Amino acid sequence: MKKTFLSVFLFGVTLSSVQAQDDGKGGITPAMLQQITQSYESTPADKALRNAIGANDIRKLTLNQENQGEVDAHFSIRVPNKGITDQKSSGRCWLFTGLNAMRAKAIAKYDLPKLEFSQAYSFFWDQLEKSNLFLQGIIDTAKSPMEDKTVEWLFKHPLSDGGTFTGVADIVSKYGLVPKEAMPETYSSENTSMMSRLIALKLKEWGLQLRDMVAKGAKEAELEAKKTEMLSTVYRMLVLNLGVPPTEFDYVRCDAKGERVETEHHTPMSFLQKYGDVNLLTNYVMVMNDPTRPYYQCYEIDYDRHRYDGRNWTYVNLPVDEIKEMAIASLRDSTAMYFSSDVTQLDMKRGLLDVDNYDYGSLLGVEFGMDKRARILTYSSLSAHAMTLVAVDLDADGRPTKWMVENSWGADSGYRGHLIMTDEWFNEYMFRLVLETKYVPQRVQKLFQQKPVRLPAWDPMFAPEE
Repeated sequence: MKKTFLSVFLFGVTLSSVQAQDDGKGGITPAMLQQITQSYESTPADKALRNAIGANDIRKLTLNQENQGEVDAHFSIRVPNKGITDQKSSGRCWLFTGLNAMRAKAIAKYDLPKLEFSQAYSFFWDQLEKSNLFLQGIIDTAKSPMEDKTVEWLFKHPLSDGGTFTGVADIVSKYGLVPKEAMPETYSSENTSMMSRLIALKLKEWGLQLRDMVAKGAKEAELEAKKTEMLSTVYRMLVLNLGVPPTEFDYVRCDAKGERVETEHHTPMSFLQKYGDVNLLTNYVMVMNDPTRPYYQCYEIDYDRHRYDGRNWTYVNLPVDEIKEMAIASLRDSTAMYFSSDVTQLDMKRGLLDVDNYDYGSLLGVEFGMDKRARILTYSSLSAHAMTLVAVDLDADGRPTKWMVENSWGADSGYRGHLIMTDEWFNEYMFRLVLETKYVPQRVQKLFQQKPVRLPAWDPMFAPEE
């Protein structure tokens, strides 16, 4: 009954839309156009603005000169880090961020001069596992029509180089870690678009084949065999682009002075056990600040995992001030965190994220008045980039005034490879933070025991970070 009513309703909406187009209502009429054009006054000031905007980048013209003082790089609490990473032309910020948070602990624990985990190694398995996630998802939904929203989403997003901390936990816990020297970067790992695009194109082709097999009554074993054959091709494509993932290797450990301590023989899992964190799936929680939804509620999103045999991560939505308290507790204990945000209002030259960096309103004579909630509702802001939260500066009363993240855009970007953000910017553009459970109050941990509200894969708040 409901489906029939819905179909009639939608038909009525469509018919009304056609009628509205036919009768001309809602369009720009000649009288309306005359009123619009006559409302503009071509003043000398506007002419000067047109000349300036027509020949320059608006961001340069709107850079707020009243906010151009030297950036204060002093922080009362800071987690030491050694070496800035560079994701190059790839969307792997989520992977760099998660690995950077782990390496900071390893460097401190073993007094290492430096350490960088192989992003190419983890990315290799990420792309293979995501390919399987897509193919199995296609099998699971094969009896649904192509117009089904989930089927449509799968074919639109068969594979990407983006992700979240969920992927770090999924991939590293299953495949372990290796140092960068055991599997270094390649052109394709640093420039991922073409490789991922070609694999995605093949996945879409295979997706249609699997749907056709299901329609013709193929048995589960036949589908599994065909999927394995497809993944074997993906594996070969990945090897050609990224190299063969090592199964064992030697690691030369040095002390802080760079002197050799010993040569260790490892597998990826033994390296994880010594230098990483084997409790990625159990010892960490993700909190978020989304003012469009109720606080103190647990959420999950469909397909929010990088492995089919993984699990959708759960998130608790909290007021931003409560998230800050946990972040400060972690930093006080010299523990960096996975942090994701929008990067709007970035002054790249100074490496400063500040809501007052740019004054578009004064240039254009237009007030931009949306708050965080409105920006999310209108798809104007989302969690787009992941970085490692490493520092906070507190005033005399213990309140944060500014924060700092270690970025993955190279040592020459921003402030010595870092971005500094004002506390006001943190309020407006911070979205997700991953914390070790020991920094999370029991009352918040209990919220993760709720039955989570399940959101669809296309929810804008959960787009992959790149």
